[in-house]
Amino acid sequence: MDAASWTALDRADAIIFGCPTYMGAPSAAFKAFAEGTAKAWADNLRWKDKIAAGFTNSQNIHGDKLNTLVSFAVLAAQHGMHWVSLGLYPGWNTSAGSADDLNRLGSFLGAMAQSNGDEAPETAPPASDLRTAEALGRRVAEVTLQYVRGRALGGDAVRSTAARVA
Repeated sequence: MDAASWTALDRADAIIFGCPTYMGAPSAAFKAFAEGTAKAWADNLRWKDKIAAGFTNSQNIHGDKLNTLVSFAVLAAQHGMHWVSLGLYPGWNTSAGSADDLNRLGSFLGAMAQSNGDEAPETAPPASDLRTAEALGRRVAEVTLQYVRGRALGGDAVRSTAARVA
C-alpha cells in the first residue's frame, strides 16, 4: 500500500477487513497487509478504538472461512479496535429457507460469501451474499456513528452513564 492509503486508514473511524479465504486462511496479500499494520501498532496503538469488522469469500460453501474472520478479529484486537459482528440471524436453516436468504451461510462474526469457481465475478458471489455484505456495511456505519457521537459527548457523559449502570 502507498502512503496515502495508510493515511486514509489512520484517519478512518472504521476499517472493514476483507479478502478471499485461500486454503482455509486469509490470502497472502492480506497477510502482507496485516504485517504492514505493525507500524500503526508500534506507534502507541494508533488504531486503538477504531471500529472493525470483516468479510471473506471462498469457492466452497464452508471453505474454512471462519478461520479468516477469526484472523481479522484477532488483528483488530491486537490493535485495540472494537469488533462489530454481522448482527443477523442465520438464513437457509429451515425447510422453508433457500440460497436466496440473507446470511445464507450462517455466520455471526462477519460476512461470508461463496463463489462457484466456474462463474465470472459478474454472477458470483450470489446476490444474497452481496446483500449480506451490504448489511454488514450498514451495521458498521451505524455502530461507528453511534460511537463517534458518544465520543463527542466526552468522558464526563461516559462516566455518568457507567455510574448509572453500575
